[in-house]
Amino acid sequence: MKSRVTAFAALVAVAATAPSISALAADQIPISDFVKHPTYSAVKISPTGEYLAMTVDKGEQDVLAVMRTKDLSLVKLNQLPDDKSVGQFYWVSPERLLFNSVRKVGRFARPFGTGEWYGVNADGSQPRPLVFYGTRDVTQRGKQTGSESFALLDTLRDDDTNVVMSVNYPRSSEDIGTEIVLLDTISGRRKSLTRAPRGNCEIVLDAAKAPRYAICHDSENEEGDYDSQNELYVREESGKWKLLNSSKSSGKMLSVVSASPDGTIYATQSDGNKPEAFGTIDKTSGEFRSLFQDPVSDPAGYIEASDGGTILAVVTEAGAPRVTMVDEKHPDAEIYGSLAEAFPGQFVDFSSATTDGKKIVVSVYSDSNPGELYLYDRDTGKARFLLQGRKWLDPKKMASVKSFALTTRDGLKVYGYLTIPNGSNGKNLPMIVNPHGGPMGPRDDWRFNWETQLLASRGYLVLQVNYRGSGGFGKGFQDKAYGQWAQGIMNDVIDATNWAVQQGYADKNRICIYGGSFGGYASLMAPARDPGLFKCAFGYVGLYDAQIQMEKSDTSEREDGRRYLLRAFGKTRAEQDAMSPINYVDKIKLPVYLAAGARDPRCPPEHTEAMNKALTAAGNPPEGMIIQSGEMHGFYKEENNLNLYTKMLAFFDKHIGGGAATASASETTKK
Repeated sequence: MKSRVTAFAALVAVAATAPSISALAADQIPISDFVKHPTYSAVKISPTGEYLAMTVDKGEQDVLAVMRTKDLSLVKLNQLPDDKSVGQFYWVSPERLLFNSVRKVGRFARPFGTGEWYGVNADGSQPRPLVFYGTRDVTQRGKQTGSESFALLDTLRDDDTNVVMSVNYPRSSEDIGTEIVLLDTISGRRKSLTRAPRGNCEIVLDAAKAPRYAICHDSENEEGDYDSQNELYVREESGKWKLLNSSKSSGKMLSVVSASPDGTIYATQSDGNKPEAFGTIDKTSGEFRSLFQDPVSDPAGYIEASDGGTILAVVTEAGAPRVTMVDEKHPDAEIYGSLAEAFPGQFVDFSSATTDGKKIVVSVYSDSNPGELYLYDRDTGKARFLLQGRKWLDPKKMASVKSFALTTRDGLKVYGYLTIPNGSNGKNLPMIVNPHGGPMGPRDDWRFNWETQLLASRGYLVLQVNYRGSGGFGKGFQDKAYGQWAQGIMNDVIDATNWAVQQGYADKNRICIYGGSFGGYASLMAPARDPGLFKCAFGYVGLYDAQIQMEKSDTSEREDGRRYLLRAFGKTRAEQDAMSPINYVDKIKLPVYLAAGARDPRCPPEHTEAMNKALTAAGNPPEGMIIQSGEMHGFYKEENNLNLYTKMLAFFDKHIGGGAATASASETTKK
């Protein structure tokens, strides 16, 4: 077993590790080990269990590897031309795979889909392009239809040829149409099954794999302002769509999650204030019956049985993941419970399974474990180790993550995480405050985070707070961020920082702030709000001027995006200027470092260049600025991240680390 794993590792190895950095102590893990991409992104077992398919990082590209499950011997490596990467992939039969192509972009952005889908057999035979960007299918290449995008809905377990796919196409600048089709994965032909009842919908299939529910979204309220609303439709046997619920009239957002093999329709319901409830709905009336609702956290995920549809448990994440069983009678519930007990302190999930459910790929991770896979055999009741995602990082040498909660100055309870350096007592440490991006929707979580682990490996305590607006705590909590970027959110960040000092975790004289995207914004805005709290600030792909964002970002190119920006920033120029860090450079007296991607469409590099110019004019020029060519919203290439984090850590070391202590001692000696 060991030799086979080693052979596979050699197969997927990327470029050699960068030269060692002389400044690092001998016992420190090299920066390059943290910025190195994981070996695999996703792994799925074939329907009969003969093969494992996985996306493997090969530097500029992700390739699709197929191996024999019994010994992990390589069967076929599928690589796309023109530096395209394999994105999503699915087994559509015991021998055939379906996958799409993407291009890798910034760290804070999803891979960019090229619009192409392919089919191939496990052994590499019968490779076939199935969908081209801008055409109906490969059998009608001359019929241009615009910017269609395909997404898989179901692989149809009892059909080895066809799959059900959703096809989105623009009907106007704000209206996206949806068609459901049956796609032949050998010929590429497709058959239309139905169309959504209106624009901006997603379709959910029933237990018979027929298009049954449509969840349709709106981003505008009755006043014309940005807001999230939805409608739920059911498709009747006649083929007509019937409205079951409208959040604008009922005050409740009802969404279908999936259907179980026995016909149960799983759904979530939100009143726009409290966290979402999980439950079921009546197939005809649409009446919702709650099975679970956490007082703090939305469902963050679900544990799904090996039958590919039954939901065994709901996962919530106010702190570390919490699993609540909702179907304890299902045979897989006992298996899940025994596996969870076998990995105490770690999160266990069913990743994929064979059609008969006898073999299950099990995913395991924790705050210190980057992730590993096991193969559970139902007949033997044993789990066999398969792979590690970052085998070069030893979990025993990683930092631990401690969840916390605090009440802010205006009485709001917020949650967050402290990443505590390995071997530390967690007291009186130099601290990096690390606000996440967004701000509305994204959040920090407990799972392994290579960036915070890197910072902790250099002795820094890392604080992350899910400030108001963060996702996962209910729509009401998320809505609190609108118009509150410079006030409410910054109060949460500052209050959490002071809390860490008061609790004895952080040394009040050694605190810096660093973040990307909105975190970059916060890294410059929080010091402006509380000038004496931080000793240095590092802004990464940040937003610093509302006017630049409203004129040059990709968000501003869409009508719903502009509505979002106006609600987030304020409708008047005075409100927008008041929340822009660039207008507070006279208060930003601490050392600053800036970095951006030269091709970033979300927070264009003009933000960073303008902030650099403004700080310089105010007499506080940044100690450094990186405008990285080829990179977008967050750096992707390992060599660019190595350069970024090498300079970042040197910056922190100078101001709150060993370098700061040495400088202080030198100054004392001079005196």
